[in-house]
Amino acid sequence: MVLSGYYGFRNSGDEAVLKSILAALEEAAAHAGIKVEPIVLSGDPEWTQRQYGVEAVHRTKLGEVRKALKSSDGLISGGGSLLQDATGLGSIPYYLGIMALARWCGKPTFVYAQGIGPVNRRVFQPFIARAFKRAAYVSVRDEESATLLRRYGVPPASIEVVPDPVMGLPAGSGEGTGAEQDSGLPGAVDAVTAASGQDTLPVVGVSVRFWRSDRADLDRAAAALEALAGRHAVRLRFLPFHRGADEDASRYVMERLAGSGVPAELAPAHDDPQLMLREVGRCALLIGMRLHSLIYAANQEIPLLGLSYDPKIDQFLQRLGQRAVGTTDSLDPDLLAHQATEILRNPEQWHQSCGAAIQRLKQEATRPAQQIIEYIRI
Repeated sequence: MVLSGYYGFRNSGDEAVLKSILAALEEAAAHAGIKVEPIVLSGDPEWTQRQYGVEAVHRTKLGEVRKALKSSDGLISGGGSLLQDATGLGSIPYYLGIMALARWCGKPTFVYAQGIGPVNRRVFQPFIARAFKRAAYVSVRDEESATLLRRYGVPPASIEVVPDPVMGLPAGSGEGTGAEQDSGLPGAVDAVTAASGQDTLPVVGVSVRFWRSDRADLDRAAAALEALAGRHAVRLRFLPFHRGADEDASRYVMERLAGSGVPAELAPAHDDPQLMLREVGRCALLIGMRLHSLIYAANQEIPLLGLSYDPKIDQFLQRLGQRAVGTTDSLDPDLLAHQATEILRNPEQWHQSCGAAIQRLKQEATRPAQQIIEYIRI
């Protein structure tokens, strides 16, 4: 099976999607008595091969991609937000092009828990509809994506709504380099933190990213975190889900907190998604902008508050029965501080409210892999 997605770019959320799909395929294949040999289309094939122990080819070398597809039994496209034009015009033509190339090679295509949109340019809509009508199996990660596809003319009966694959990702053993493990294991704190007794404070994980060019969203996030610390003693641990960019965004917020006396630290940008999953698992609360920071928290049953910059954040929170505490355009520091304090003081209430939804999402997360393996067996 050839796997196409935003893989090999060290984005923890997308790497977690890949790892989740690989694990789900392996489990479903084992139950069916067959073996799956994945070939991943990656921006860094050598790194992907080392990281996952699978074959990988460069996603933009079409000769290699065509060779991989011709030798395969099908293409899996997804998951993640692949078909959207908010971050540029190249994503939709690329991923639809890979699906078309698979069909030209006579191979079935499978859409795996994708989030569709936003698609702001109508010119793309008929091409998405055609590709999905010709797919052997289509699954999307939220009802809004299914509604969008139905609007484009994709038959409703052919669309299955499933959770994001990462909801099914096991925590694992967290294998990685010694440096990663030493700096990222639960309970690891620096000498200053340990000496001051701050390691006894509840850890609040924070995931931020650059979005607004004026950085007003991050300024408001810093004010909200300061307000939280004024109500409840906490230790902030910033979790970078995209190497480089998220580390810089985290430092930006930390600099604005520097004079407040709020204990704050920056976690490593782990290459292994399961190490970041364990980072999230050590938190008492996760406050996140990145979608997969919230999904990681739900996976680990950690209380969460979402800051929305995109409808996909609101859609995921709705599946948990929650609403975003704020957006990149509007965030009340006192409201965030109040909601976070209530969770920290009574986390059991959050678990009672969201626990059943989380368990349902976990159980349904591997369904696309089961459907694909069943198709391949036939």
